[in-house]
Amino acid sequence: MAAPIRAVSRCWRRPVLWPWWRRGTAGCLFSQHTHSSGRDTHFGFQTVSEEEKGDRVYRVFESVAQKYDIMNDSMSLGIHRLWKDWLIRHMNPTPGTQLLDVAGGTGDIAFRFINYIRAQREKLIRNQLKSQQNMSWSDISKSYSHDGLGSLMGSQAVICDINKEMLKVGKEKLLQMGYSDGLSWVAGDAEELPFADDKFDVYTIAFGIRNVTHIEKALEEAYRVLKPGGRFLCLEFSQVNNPLLARLYDLYSFQVIPVLGEVIAGDWKSYQYLVESIRRFPPQEKFKEMIEDAGFFKVNYHNLTSGVVAVHSGFKL
Repeated sequence: MAAPIRAVSRCWRRPVLWPWWRRGTAGCLFSQHTHSSGRDTHFGFQTVSEEEKGDRVYRVFESVAQKYDIMNDSMSLGIHRLWKDWLIRHMNPTPGTQLLDVAGGTGDIAFRFINYIRAQREKLIRNQLKSQQNMSWSDISKSYSHDGLGSLMGSQAVICDINKEMLKVGKEKLLQMGYSDGLSWVAGDAEELPFADDKFDVYTIAFGIRNVTHIEKALEEAYRVLKPGGRFLCLEFSQVNNPLLARLYDLYSFQVIPVLGEVIAGDWKSYQYLVESIRRFPPQEKFKEMIEDAGFFKVNYHNLTSGVVAVHSGFKL
């Protein structure tokens, strides 16, 4: 394991918080620096400047936002829901956990986090009631309402995404699902997060880190904002480890997914990019090394669906 890199403290910008009931946009995915670096990077299979990649990725997600969740279900046959459920169970958050979910515009991870905390809270109350069998119905009712069951016992999820259209979809889902506590939106940059050091218990990023221009900078920032003992979790498409499945997966990815993008979302090119970006992302062991280089310990990963996706985990110790 690589020696930990000391997190460098820096002047931090005050985050712009966007409660669910307010209009506006916020974001946190990749860098949009205005100065020109003069360096090239990849956008799918194309070579572009670093500045152009940021602009192009923004336009991709602006284009697909309204159909993003529908396309996820169509492309994965709904399996993405099981992957995200697995991530939350693996996280196993406890009441009071402070979560930063980067690239989380439509809210899938944050909503699951809130549901998990609520379930734990209800289980705790039920266990307490079982130990007090002689309580009256009035006392039982007071136990459920005391201090507000929906208070989440101090848990909070901060959702980051740079794209206003993705955030708009997330906020619409928020209203439909009836959430009122524990969620906020923040404008920021994954490569220069607008938070003080040692702030969050858990940092998650699901299907977003491959779109970051400088992955190593995003990892270093994840390390910086986590509290000592905090956990980094990344759910991302990875390298299939079954040769037969790999061939079928390639065929499906390049021949079917762009067609689905055109039919369902009216956007072939955006989904062509998303497929290509998956192939350009580092394989499991290489990404594990990158996480270690950022300073994390006890780094490991779990392949899901034969490596179609992987969940990488690491701790700030």
